[in-house]
Amino acid sequence: MLQSKYYTEKDLKDFGFKSIGKNVKISSDARIYGQQNISIGNNVRIDDFVTLSASRGYINIGSYVLIARGCHLSGPMGIVLNDFCGLAANNVIYSASDDFSGDHLTGQTIPEKYLKLSGGEVHLGKHVNTGSNVTFLGGCKIGEGSCIGANSLVLKDLDEWGMYVGSPVKRLKDRKKGLLKLEQEFLDSLKK
Repeated sequence: MLQSKYYTEKDLKDFGFKSIGKNVKISSDARIYGQQNISIGNNVRIDDFVTLSASRGYINIGSYVLIARGCHLSGPMGIVLNDFCGLAANNVIYSASDDFSGDHLTGQTIPEKYLKLSGGEVHLGKHVNTGSNVTFLGGCKIGEGSCIGANSLVLKDLDEWGMYVGSPVKRLKDRKKGLLKLEQEFLDSLKK
């Protein structure tokens, strides 16, 4: 059976990322474009079949972040994942979308002067987590501590500490903040 592996720390430093932290695990089956525009914090795991695309724009990934298998992040207008974010399998984040009206050409292979992109930065606050198959269309800011259920579509800003689900998402209820105490305990344990 074939198994993917994680790149070594030396491999990752040689790839030419804008910045890369410690204890970063990126699967050899991930695809990364525009690594010079990608910053990655500490203790990050990027699994098989993930695509990070920042040939135009940027992607900034904080610390203690998981990007599960099959996720696609396209950052021409910017993507930010803050500390302790988690993307379940097959999430898609598009910071920009082509204008499909017929007045402009579309696609990655077309020079910018013939395109019209809409969107904006997709910003996930600290402790944002998602179920599988969530799609984000930029620009949107997801407030700290929010979680988004599987198969949801995010088209707008979401308030902090909410539980959201649907297509498009709607707030179901508040999310508890007990994890903040656990975060502090965890970070304190690292200092010992």
